[in-house]
Amino acid sequence: GLVFLGFPLHPAGAPSESRARHLFDVEIPMLFLQGARDALAERGLLETVVARLGARATLRLVEDADHSFHVPARSGRSDEEVRGELWRALNEWIGSWQ
Repeated sequence: GLVFLGFPLHPAGAPSESRARHLFDVEIPMLFLQGARDALAERGLLETVVARLGARATLRLVEDADHSFHVPARSGRSDEEVRGELWRALNEWIGSWQ
C-alpha cells in the first residue's frame, strides 16, 4: 500500500483537487495521514477525494496538526505524542490488511 504523510493536495491558499487526479489510477490501498490544519490540503476537499477513492483509501486526521504535524501548545500535546499517534494509526492500518 501507499502511505501519505501530509498529502499536498493544493498550494497554500489555492484550494483545488488537481493534484489528486493520478490517485484514481492507483489500485492499491492508500492511507492519508493528515493534519487537520494543513494549509496544503483543505479538509473538506481531501475528505471528498478520499470518499471518491472508495474502500482503497483511508483518511486519518490528526486534530490541531499542521502540514508538518506540529500542534499548538494550547493543544496540550507534544510533537512526540503526535508522532506516537501517527505510528499507531499506521500500525492499525497495516494490521487491517493482514
